[in-house]
Amino acid sequence: MAPGISCKKYHGNQRIKRYSKINITQLLCRLIFVFSETLHIFVPTKRGKIDLGDQSPLFCYHYKNMIDKNKIEKIVNEHIAGTDMFLVSLKVSTANRITVLADTMKGITIDECAELHRFLEKQLDRNTEDFELQVSSPGLNAPFRVIQQYYRNEGNMIELTDMNGEKFTGKLRNVTEGGFELETVIKGRGKNSRAEEISFNYDQVKAAKAVLTIN
Repeated sequence: MAPGISCKKYHGNQRIKRYSKINITQLLCRLIFVFSETLHIFVPTKRGKIDLGDQSPLFCYHYKNMIDKNKIEKIVNEHIAGTDMFLVSLKVSTANRITVLADTMKGITIDECAELHRFLEKQLDRNTEDFELQVSSPGLNAPFRVIQQYYRNEGNMIELTDMNGEKFTGKLRNVTEGGFELETVIKGRGKNSRAEEISFNYDQVKAAKAVLTIN
């Protein structure tokens, strides 16, 4: 089977048409092209009568060459080198839909997204690798994926769920490469409450995101 082709066998109750008296030296299989040569159906044959019963033929889907994700990441890193822009996430689907989420310490602008988009467009060749490209910010309350998002939100309120499923809300403090502190308010009896700082390592965090506040 050629590279770039994946096959999947489908089963159903519909019976396949009988093929009889087919010379195997003339034809070893029947090949049907559907959907602009995207879907190929192979029906094996042999001498004499055959009845495939409830078995369906083998469907083979031919996909375009998938763009290498590492290649896209390398191009993005080339563009953001020496700036405060950072890559949050990168996805490349089997249909070559490229989704790049990026941000800066002050919040990425539309112009900065457009500039990165143009840079990627110039580095890729649609004649050899057709693709769909989207560059955007991760969103104001999107889950944190990289350490830079913790630095970007230092001093802001965040919501956090640890690996045990316990939830915390507090102000993000003292962010380092190894972890951070969360300043939370512990409610006591009556109206009494006190501030407490809880230390976290990143591997203790299951999910974290910024809390949207209205000033």
